[in-house]
Amino acid sequence: MLVGVDHVQLAAPPGSEDRLRSYYVDVLGMTEIAKPAVLAARGGCWFQAGAVHLHLGTEADFRPAKKAHPGLRVRDIEAYAARLADRHAPVIWNDDLPGHRRFYSEDPVGNRLEFLEPDGP
Repeated sequence: MLVGVDHVQLAAPPGSEDRLRSYYVDVLGMTEIAKPAVLAARGGCWFQAGAVHLHLGTEADFRPAKKAHPGLRVRDIEAYAARLADRHAPVIWNDDLPGHRRFYSEDPVGNRLEFLEPDGP
C-alpha cells in the first residue's frame, strides 16, 4: 500500500552541482542535505524544504525533459514567484488548471518545475 512520496529524482549533467546548489538553495530556498557516502561518490545533490525532497542525480547523456516535472505546492504564490523573478529565474504563469494559481520555471540545467497553490482557503 502506498503511503506517500519519499522524494522526486531529477537528472542533471555531470559537473553541474554548483549551479544546482545556487538555484535550489539561493533561489528556491531549499536546504542541501547530505547524501550517503556511497551515493555521494556518484555526483549530484539532494535538497529539502519541509516534507519536500528533491534529489538530483547526474546522467552522462543528460537531456532535460520538456514535459515531465514535479508539481510543488507553495504558500503565497505571488510572493514566491516574485522571489524567483528577483533572482532571475524564469516565471511563466499558466491559468489552465481550474482551482489553482500556478507557474512554471526551469532550473539552470533545464529541468521544468511547476509551482502551484489552490485557490481559496
